[in-house]
Amino acid sequence: MLIGEFRYNIDQKGRLMIPAKFRNRFGVEAIVTKGLESCLFVFPKDEWEKVVEKILKLPISQANSRAFTRLMLAGAFETPIDSQGRILIPEYLRNYAKLQKKVVIVGLYSRIEVWDEEIWEKYRKESESQAQEIAEKLSDLGI
Repeated sequence: MLIGEFRYNIDQKGRLMIPAKFRNRFGVEAIVTKGLESCLFVFPKDEWEKVVEKILKLPISQANSRAFTRLMLAGAFETPIDSQGRILIPEYLRNYAKLQKKVVIVGLYSRIEVWDEEIWEKYRKESESQAQEIAEKLSDLGI
């Protein structure tokens, strides 16, 4: 299970530590891709395959489906997890998510998200200030 919030630094080569408690879930490799709200999504391989199955079922006749498919699949990068528990985040993905040195890793059960620390703090504070409103909207879904 991937849950929690962790703070790390990206090194000069673009490597990022996967939290120790998450490493067994990932095994020897991870898939990193463009996420939403200026973050990156990082999936264990089995979870990535589930996402890809769903994406491939989207109708290619719809522009939004094609755009989302391109975002997720064309931006994806398969990376091994090295002996120190690090993954490589290529420059194009670091640029996409505006990652500087300090990042926040957020566990979201089946994936993790990687955020620039400043962007995460702004997003987190905004979301927390709207928590009541968000909860009321989700109550229609039985949450």
